Amino acid sequence: MSFGATILDAEGLRLTADEKALFRDADPFGFILFARNIDTADQVRALCSDFREAVGRDCPITIDQEGGRVQRLRAPLAREWLPPLDHVTVAGENAARAMYLRYRLIAHELRELGIDSNCAPMVDLAAPETHPFLKNRCYGADAETVADLGRAVANGMLDGGVLPVLKHVPGHGRATQDSHYDLPHVTAPMEDLDDTDFEAFRALNDLPMGMTAHLVYDAIDPAPATISPVMMSLIREQIGFDGLIMTDDLSMKALAGSLSDLTTRALSAGCDVILLCNADFADRARVAETAGKMSDAAQTRAERALAARHAPAELDIDAAEADLFRLMGGTVYAG
Repeated sequence: MSFGATILDAEGLRLTADEKALFRDADPFGFILFARNIDTADQVRALCSDFREAVGRDCPITIDQEGGRVQRLRAPLAREWLPPLDHVTVAGENAARAMYLRYRLIAHELRELGIDSNCAPMVDLAAPETHPFLKNRCYGADAETVADLGRAVANGMLDGGVLPVLKHVPGHGRATQDSHYDLPHVTAPMEDLDDTDFEAFRALNDLPMGMTAHLVYDAIDPAPATISPVMMSLIREQIGFDGLIMTDDLSMKALAGSLSDLTTRALSAGCDVILLCNADFADRARVAETAGKMSDAAQTRAERALAARHAPAELDIDAAEADLFRLMGGTVYAG
């Protein structure tokens, strides 16, 4: 039996009866958590149990825990990290090891709460024009450096039993607008994109899951990548990414049209899973119904991704923190 071709969220701290019924019937591939879903450690664990009980299996539960501005878990449930770009800058030549340790510790925090996926690494290249909503979330400005650091991030999470989600495929760094509110256009020629932005993703094309970018690449196709068969084919064939591809949040303002129409277009374009966040109950139910079950190819990718989820390797927390402090001269956490 195939999973539902969706990743959904919850309205509050525990599931309502209606949400339990919806998730039981729709059987979404997994779920995502936001700040509104987080109060205490016991409550988060209970909510994760609610999700898994509703679908009757050990489904993946993901979160945006990059550190810095984008981290849904805050103190005292999690360390308050520097923004990724600041972390890399402080670490200097030790950046790869420092990023590995950072995300190994993040993975430990997540697993302690029942969360086993994280929407990272983010290997969008920072550029002078990169919109502020993204800039300090980047790891650097050139593909080789960013790919190396992205690999360290992914390895830190995989060693900690957390599935990484590579984002935003095939590259959001050149965007001068925030795709939460507008549809950015990237005007760079294909040759430049292939040598830079796309190359960072190509170097990590073996990761188990990825997330699309809601951008138009004017030199390639007039449709946003998430709903563009041309761009999805490029991601699969030229970038070589054969992991499970989820959309970025379908409710973001970059995409115009009804959620049902966007769901159909994204799946037809080649996305495997629809990510829907911050929608009301009726919209979640509509999207789940429209998305239906995963295609055979998507189901194969989903099962392969889940097979990459392992129990965490043993970790000496004190030793890892001490190593990280040493690498970064004591400047590790925000505040």
